[in-house]
Amino acid sequence: MKAKKGNKSKSKPKKLSITPDYRIVKVIEETDEKISSWRIFKIVGDFVSGYEFLKRYDLAVSIFGSARRGFEDEVYLEAQKLGYKLAKKGFAVITGGGPGIMEAANKGAYEAGGKSAGINIQLPAEQQTNPFVKESIAVNYFFVRKLMLSFASEVYIFFPGGFGTLDEFFELITLIQTKKSKLIPIILVNKEYWSPLLEWIRNNVYEKNRAISAEDMEIYHLVNTADEAFKLIQKLVNKK
Repeated sequence: MKAKKGNKSKSKPKKLSITPDYRIVKVIEETDEKISSWRIFKIVGDFVSGYEFLKRYDLAVSIFGSARRGFEDEVYLEAQKLGYKLAKKGFAVITGGGPGIMEAANKGAYEAGGKSAGINIQLPAEQQTNPFVKESIAVNYFFVRKLMLSFASEVYIFFPGGFGTLDEFFELITLIQTKKSKLIPIILVNKEYWSPLLEWIRNNVYEKNRAISAEDMEIYHLVNTADEAFKLIQKLVNKK
C-alpha cells in the first residue's frame, strides 16, 4: 500500500552494533591496575614521609581555621597572638600551611622565633604555603593530610572556619567519642561563631534525639579569646 502524498514514512537509521575489541579492553584494564597500584604507593609514601616529618616535634599544637580570613580580621589577630604565645611556651605550631587563620598562627610562631610547621596540599584555589612556615611537607591526598594533622599534637585548636574546619572538628571528636583516640584537649575559639553550633548539638542532637551522650559534650571546650585559650591549654596540658 502506497503512502499518502505528503506523509511519506521515514525509515529510522539503523543503530550500529559495536563490539569492543578484546585487546583494547585488556589494555584499559591493565592501565587501571597500574594507576591503582601507583596511587597506593603514593598514599603509602605520603604516610611514611608525614610520620617522619612529625616525629621531630616533641610538643606540638595543631591549629585549624578558615583559609579566607583577611589580614585585618580580629579573628586573624587572635590566631596570630595564640600562635606567638604557644611558640614562646615551647610548642611547635602546626597548621595546614595555607592562608587565613593558618597563616596567622604560623606568623605568630614565626615572630616568636619558635617552630612553625605546615602540612600542605595543593588545591585549585586558596591553598598555597604561607610565607611564615619554616618547615613543611606536601601530601597528595586530603585524607592523608587530615590524618597527619590529627596525629600531630597534644592540643587541637579550632578558630572559625568553613567545611574543612568543621570536618576536622567532627572527625576528631568522633575519634575520641568512639575511643579510637585518647582524650586530647580540643579548644574552640570565638564564642560568637561556635555557640550556635554547640547549642544545636545540645538541644537537637542530645536533648531532643539522644544521638549522643551528655559526656560527649565534654570532649571540647569553648573560649572567646587567645588569652583564654592559652590559660586553658596550660591547665589541660599540665594535667596530662
